[in-house]
Amino acid sequence: MNNPSPPLSGLARRLVRDGLITEELAYQALAAAQKEKLSLPQQLVSSGKISASKLLSTASDEFGAAVVDINALNPSNLDKNLVDNKLIRKHQALPIFKRGNRLFLAIADPTNLHALDEIKFQTGLNTEAILVEADKLGHHIDQFLSVAEESLGEGLGDLDGEGLEGLDIEAVSESGTAREEDTTEVDEAPIVRFVNKVLLDAIKSGSSDIHFEPYEKVYRVRFRTDGILREVARPPTNLATRLSARLKVMSQMDISERRVPQDGRIKMKISKTRAIDFRVNTLPTLWGEKIVLRILDPSSAKLGIDALGYEDFQKKLYLDALAQPQGMILVTGPTGSGKTVSLYTGLNILNTIERNIATAEDPVEINLEGVNQVNVNNKVGLGFAEALRSFLRQDPDVVMVGEIRDLQTAEIAIKAAQTGHLVLSTLHTNSAPETLTRLMSMGVATFNVATSISLIIAQRLARRLCPTCKRPATDITDKVLTEEGFDDIGIPREELQLFHPVGCDKCSAGYKGRVGVYEVVRITPEISRIIMEGGNSINIADAARRAGFNNLRTSALRKTAFGLTSLEEANRVTKD
Repeated sequence: MNNPSPPLSGLARRLVRDGLITEELAYQALAAAQKEKLSLPQQLVSSGKISASKLLSTASDEFGAAVVDINALNPSNLDKNLVDNKLIRKHQALPIFKRGNRLFLAIADPTNLHALDEIKFQTGLNTEAILVEADKLGHHIDQFLSVAEESLGEGLGDLDGEGLEGLDIEAVSESGTAREEDTTEVDEAPIVRFVNKVLLDAIKSGSSDIHFEPYEKVYRVRFRTDGILREVARPPTNLATRLSARLKVMSQMDISERRVPQDGRIKMKISKTRAIDFRVNTLPTLWGEKIVLRILDPSSAKLGIDALGYEDFQKKLYLDALAQPQGMILVTGPTGSGKTVSLYTGLNILNTIERNIATAEDPVEINLEGVNQVNVNNKVGLGFAEALRSFLRQDPDVVMVGEIRDLQTAEIAIKAAQTGHLVLSTLHTNSAPETLTRLMSMGVATFNVATSISLIIAQRLARRLCPTCKRPATDITDKVLTEEGFDDIGIPREELQLFHPVGCDKCSAGYKGRVGVYEVVRITPEISRIIMEGGNSINIADAARRAGFNNLRTSALRKTAFGLTSLEEANRVTKD
């Protein structure tokens, strides 16, 4: 037995009652409209069952809605910033003007209350329908969106797409699996091209971070290049939501969620053999979502230890520690000081067929083939301590812990270092001596600190002087040299080669690239004794100096004396 059709309602019922269409035709039109994803007025007019003017008159009379001649509207004069283009396309609703808190929308189907509600939610304005002829609405919406995209492209600047051909941008989930990018949500060509160009420009300039920042009256894009932030673009503020939506689609985030921070990842293939990863984080701010992309270049882990800026004796200390079958190597410094690259350089040296290497990171930043890398996830109970316990049941030779944050992780890592494993990790302290006292203040027994740790590397990154335009610093007096500490760096005055930054078309403000500044301290018997006796960081620093280990200040001044960086830069990254 066939189910009876539901009774007609709304516009269809009125059209049948007025004798403009038959009941059978009304049901057929409703079914066809649903199948073709059209409104009932669009389907009836496009199929020639009723004239657009007659249908408009009936709809206005039935629903009491105002009517406007859409041909009298000039698409170029309409406000392009009231409603997202994707909602205009989706609902075939054209915003024609705003008065106070009311937004008037030109639509052909007065029964489409979902369109009015969704646009009301997106804009925060009360929406009111103005009826127009169904056969003319689509054409005017196409014109409006065409004008909107032209003005959008102008607002984003000159984007000729140079260098964008062939880029393969792939979104990767937090589980590490790739997915086909969903471009249906944000498909505005100027926005797509602008974001792609920003990513490419950041890679070309050697930047480490990209910041998309909305404010009340401006929207800016900044790059962190050689550790210094600089502004590169100011898109119109009304594009903030579209830019954030595009970036969230690319990094597989929830576009509708704007209240809490989110994390994602983008993989950009820039050639057949090279891909760049971006770690993406969103942060809800007062004026929208700030989005920061951290650029992760896997090739940075394969530069080799010679490219990092270690002095010869420091490099030998690091290589000797890596060659040990057990013990702990700690790398310390603030965020952005190059700890990850130092650790991965060591892992790359150790990454041979004979070794079983496991890492626990939050998150995994650089992928290394041959290394078993684990993303810690505290939400499911997989923290650093839990990952370490699991590693030790898998017979590892080398273990890397992304960061020692608590006593539990520290004790497990030290136990691993004492039982035949080489352990690498990081700690957030300012210097090598402070690293030892930090572990003791966490609650690690002094005996364990003294016997398990073999090497500590504290580091900073200083901007490298541009070799093309740097000029000799003849204005630095002997008095300044003495006050800055050059008498204690082991280089005679006559051999000093100090330079000032100048700036040219090949660099940024006189600097090009960065060089590491290191304090590499091996745990000597004297330092072990001081630790066992509960000595403080000052005692340990004095012992390290007597053993010939340069502190960060001395290392920075030596880099300055060799002409690698400037005295201003040495003073920026180190203190006495």
